[in-house]
Amino acid sequence: MKNYNIRQKQQEDYVHYTVEQEASLLDWLFATVKSASKSKVKATLKGRGIRVNGKTVTQFDFPLLPGMKVSVSKSKRNNNLQSKYVRIVYEDRFLVVVEKNIGILSMAGGHSTLNVKNILDDYFSKGRQHCTAHVVHRLDRDTSGLMVYTKDTQTAQLLESDWHDIVYDRRYVAVVSGEMEDDEGTIANWLKDNKSYISYSSPVDNGGKYAVTHFHTLQRTADYSLVEYKLETGRKNQIRVHSADMGHPVCGDIKYGNGDDPLHRLCLHAYLLCFYHPVTHERMEFYTPIPPAFKKLFK
Repeated sequence: MKNYNIRQKQQEDYVHYTVEQEASLLDWLFATVKSASKSKVKATLKGRGIRVNGKTVTQFDFPLLPGMKVSVSKSKRNNNLQSKYVRIVYEDRFLVVVEKNIGILSMAGGHSTLNVKNILDDYFSKGRQHCTAHVVHRLDRDTSGLMVYTKDTQTAQLLESDWHDIVYDRRYVAVVSGEMEDDEGTIANWLKDNKSYISYSSPVDNGGKYAVTHFHTLQRTADYSLVEYKLETGRKNQIRVHSADMGHPVCGDIKYGNGDDPLHRLCLHAYLLCFYHPVTHERMEFYTPIPPAFKKLFK
């Protein structure tokens, strides 16, 4: 009964329409949703507030056919967060997906007060949402990209208890030092921290955690390579250690790198995050472009 009530309330957050004639989605929205300006309609579409036959759609030219059901969110999204470190990509009653910039922690650590959780908590407070951000996974301070936070303990526990089944695709892109020899491959070994909190790898069980990383080389020059990483496991510093193991450390990595630092930052970005919504079970797929500075190195 509890799940039923949650879904019923979520349906009430949408206005429902039936398509009467063929049209592209954005044109149809402009012609049909008279209560909102064109800029707000575009923002709702971009913010994943449009569903077609129950599935979230963000493609502006998605083809609509007579009889299709279109649902338009009534929620105001992402209007009050002003931060150079955090951008809200998606938000609903249960969770929020953000794009984190470099130079900020995922949550409080040591004496630092600059962290994504605090920024979100302030945003929630100003919006009178009566909730707090719950961390379910982390990115390093100097790694940018996509993260998900929940708004309540129950949703956080759902994600944490079944993370590897709920999150079905998570990818990073990195600029690494030197020219990659292989177009694609997999690296797997055991990772364990030493007393200085530096992770080191071993081809045999060293008492650490088994880590598997799949890689695909996107572009390369004699000096650098642009590499996509897909994680099968999510260990601490996994990509950074595995890149170094291949002889091509992530550029700008002061911990595992070789001093190669063309962009004066850690060149690692979490650009794809796909998961099943822990409450509604809807497929949620988020993508953020590869940082332009990364691409400039290959022009």
